[in-house]
Amino acid sequence: MQYSYVIEKSDNGYAAYVPDLPGCIAAGDTREETEGLIRQGIIYYLQSLKEHGEPVPEPQASTGLVEV
Repeated sequence: MQYSYVIEKSDNGYAAYVPDLPGCIAAGDTREETEGLIRQGIIYYLQSLKEHGEPVPEPQASTGLVEV
């Protein structure tokens, strides 16, 4: 499965979230750090769901780019 995540610039660095996994968020000083943290967060989030017998949501979100 592939989950989309969003990274945004914040006042203090960068923040990330996963639209298909409510509450799966990360924040870091750099874009690279934040990307690593959200990837790790997705793994932990899914492991926790499985350990607690919760259903794992199918990825629904997608991304696209618009060149202007």
